[in-house]
Order: sequence, then C-alpha cells, then structure tokens
Amino acid sequence: MIVIVGAGPVGLWLAAELRLGGADVTVLEDRAEPDPHSKALTVHPRTLELLACRGVVDRFLDEGRRIPDGHFGGLDDRMDFGVLDTPFPFTLALPQARTEALLEEHARAAGAWILRGHRVTGLTRDAEGVTVEVAGRPPVRATHVVGCDGTRSVVRDAAGIAFPGTEATTWGWLGDVVLDDPPPGPVSVSGPAGGLMVVPLPGGVHRIVGGDPDGSRPGRPGALTLDELRTKVVAISGADYGLRDPRWLSRFGNATRQAERYRRGRVLLAGDAAHMHFPTGGVGLNVGLQDAANLGWKLAAVVRGEAPDSLLDTYHDERHPVGADLLASTRAQTALMTGHSPEGQALRALLSGLIADLPELSRTLAERLSALSVAYPAAGGHRLAGTRAPDLVLGGTRLFGLLRTGRHVLLDLAGGAPPAEGVTLHRGPLSVPHAHWAGVTAALIRPDGHVAWASDDPEPDSRPAVAGRWG
Repeated sequence: MIVIVGAGPVGLWLAAELRLGGADVTVLEDRAEPDPHSKALTVHPRTLELLACRGVVDRFLDEGRRIPDGHFGGLDDRMDFGVLDTPFPFTLALPQARTEALLEEHARAAGAWILRGHRVTGLTRDAEGVTVEVAGRPPVRATHVVGCDGTRSVVRDAAGIAFPGTEATTWGWLGDVVLDDPPPGPVSVSGPAGGLMVVPLPGGVHRIVGGDPDGSRPGRPGALTLDELRTKVVAISGADYGLRDPRWLSRFGNATRQAERYRRGRVLLAGDAAHMHFPTGGVGLNVGLQDAANLGWKLAAVVRGEAPDSLLDTYHDERHPVGADLLASTRAQTALMTGHSPEGQALRALLSGLIADLPELSRTLAERLSALSVAYPAAGGHRLAGTRAPDLVLGGTRLFGLLRTGRHVLLDLAGGAPPAEGVTLHRGPLSVPHAHWAGVTAALIRPDGHVAWASDDPEPDSRPAVAGRWG
C-alpha cells in the first residue's frame, strides 16, 4: 500500500492516478474537515488537459468561469490564451475549495481511502518499506510514502530532505469580503501606493488581494484586520467598495524554497512540499497537480512490479527543473508586482507595452505560465520526444480520450507497426493535420500525455520503444 500524506488537491489527484494504475492507496489528512478557504482560484490549460485525459474535465468546466487571458506579474496588458494550441485556451476561475471537493469525489470513486483527522508525526524507513507514525493511532505500514503536506511538510523533514531557499522580504494580503458597492467586473490597479485586484467569488463574496510599500520588510507582520485592509484598499484604489463581513483575512510572503531532492528512497514529495513561492499567476496548485500526474503512473508501475525502481528517479529528474523554473518565474513576477517606486512603475509600463505589441512574447509567456511548453529530456533525438502531446484528432476519437485508461498509447499513424502488449494501440492517420506532427508515422505517448518516443520512418518498428517504455 502507498500512503499519501495530505488531502489537498495534489494528494487527491495523486491518489486517483495511483488507483488508475492499480495501486492500493490511503490518504492521511490532519484536518477533520476540508479547508473552507481557497488559497488558489485558477486552473490552467495544461491542468485542464490532464483532467480531460481522465474524463473528468467537464465537472470543472461546468462550475468554473472561463477567462480568455491572463496576467504576468499583474501587468495591465494581458496575455492572450486564445492563441494557445489546446482545447482549453483559457484559465478557469474556480475556488480551490470546489477544486478539492471535485478531486475528492474523483479519488473516492477510484477507490482511494481518505482518512481525515489523522495527523502524521513522523516516519521510519527500512529496506522493505516505511512505517508512518500517526498521533493517537496505530502506525501505518506502506511500501512508499508521498508527502503532499504543504510547505511545512512533516514527511519532508522526517525524510531528511533539505528545503533550501530564501526568507520572506515582502508580504501581500488578501480578504474575502462582502462588497456593498462592488465594481462591475474584475479590477486590477497598480501605482506608487501599491497594487490590488478585486475578483468576484461564488456566494456573493469578493476577493481583494494586493500589496503595498509597507509590506516590504523582513519578518511577518501581525494579523491582518478589516480596518487595515480597508485603509490599504482606499489608498491604492481610492474606494473601499463598501467592504464588510470578512470571511477570511490573510497575509502571504515571498519566501522561496525548493526541496533538494523530490525522492529519497521510498519517500517522495509533490506540490508545496517540494516547492514554495509567492502566489503569482496562480501557478502553485497547477504545478502540484502536474507533479502528481508525472509521479502517479510511474509509482503505480513500480509497485505493480512492471517497472524498475529506477523509474522513480526520473520523477525528480523531470520535475525538479520544472520547479526551479517555477521559482525563477515567480521571483520575476514578484519584482514586477512589488515595483511601487517610479523606476518599478516604468519597468512595469515598458514590459506591459511589449506584451501588447509583441504577440510572440505574449504567446511565449502564456505557454510558460500554462505549462503547455513543458518538455522533458528524452532519448532518441526525435523533435517530439519529451514534449506534451496535443489532443490529436484520430478518426472518430481523440488522443485525450485514449489516455483515459492510464496506460501508454501507441499511435500507428502510417500503418504497419507491430502490435504490442500492455499499451493502448490506435491505428490510422491523423484526421486533422497538425503542423508539429507532419511526417510522424508512429509515436508512443506516456500516461501523463508526454511523448516517450516518435518516428518519421515510413515503416516504423515500435517494438523497441514499447519494450523500453519504462525509461
């Protein structure tokens, strides 16, 4: 049995992925009830693709609000997501509390055990497995343990995995409040007095989130009060929008850290337990779910005995660089968002204008923010190896539909590739041409939607690729 510590979005998605791969999994969560507060509000295009690859995306689309663009560092000119090569050319506004609820339904339906009120206090590793200590309860034995327990991860500390980085030097703030005089739509304001955004949430509540020059200091300020929030909002925007009845008031800092290793033997990390950063662009939840998508099929294959243990090393090798890039991007965006000085405002105006004037820059930033540009190192040298596969149209089906089984998919686009065991085989050409796939005759797609192998050979022999699909 695999134990996941933490029933946030990352732990729940990983649990479902492991069950799809045939592994027994138990999720241990400290909280007795789900967190009613929503740190994250945004689901990005690549995450929506992953949900589509498991047949559950419609549940999220039905509840969320589609936003056709996105901001980089809170700049006024926004990136156009409509030009992205994806069935989901938008971000989806959906509070994290609902995202978690939908993911929990999915994980439970897949057969995962989710035990709340189970506070993990430590773990002991040995050659055969891991013993997980739970406060006031008998210990739990596992083959592997995955820490999805946030930035203060007990699993990470117990495994002795270093979490180097920098302390917070600036602080932002947020309030989920009722507004008697709300703006007609989302608001974004930036100037010498600070910056803020006002975003409508379900249930007649608005989120006001922002930062100001007073937040640039070492050490955490005291608890945010409603009066302090009102003073900041008026100073920045000139109005308080009739804010009252706070549902949640909080501060957040720009402390930035990354786990030195995402794996230590039978212990692995995903999500905030592996990377910590300022919440710019709403990327944290999404990168965590993408961590889980990379790890899930690999860990399940190892536990089934179908893949070597070394396959788990590729989880670190592939996702650690993505985490490092995430931290670099959020640092850059933090500098823009906290650029309250005249020089900072000039830099913001310059970069904002470039996004508006240079479509390629806008597209590149959007592809990076949405994770559609993520590519993993891959052997074989083919231009597509390691890249994310788009939702190719294949006769009466599409690639994302073929990936719902959680198995590798072998695309025989030219005909003649030999059959293979243990993979989903599709024979037939693309029904709709795709520029990047011109000339491709066969490809092996991993369960997480990345290309494991591809060929332009008119008579491709896929047997070596299928035999070596575990890395």
